[in-house]
Amino acid sequence: MSRQASGLRAWALQRISAVYLGLYLIYMLGHLSFNAPESYEAWRAYVADPGVSIGMLLFVTALLIHAWVGIRDVLIDYVQPIMARVSLLSLFALGFIGCGLWFAKVVFLASVSA
Repeated sequence: MSRQASGLRAWALQRISAVYLGLYLIYMLGHLSFNAPESYEAWRAYVADPGVSIGMLLFVTALLIHAWVGIRDVLIDYVQPIMARVSLLSLFALGFIGCGLWFAKVVFLASVSA
């Protein structure tokens, strides 16, 4: 694959994830300002709803993709030693994967025990 296609894919991922993040944040701000859960149990029941769970998982996925493309571009542009770049990219990748798995676990546990 050529570098132009790789750059176009990163650009498209960045824009698509930004649109989803923006729309989801607008939805959540609107929903929570008019229909905020009044207790922990109500919040847990809200998160346990399959539509909300999927939306939250998509939100975190889009957030992690958006962050990965951004940090990858910054590191590729500004970190010149290849070993330092690979090390930093690996650390960020592991961190993002860990955050994604942790959030999936939280949403799964909320939906199982509700």
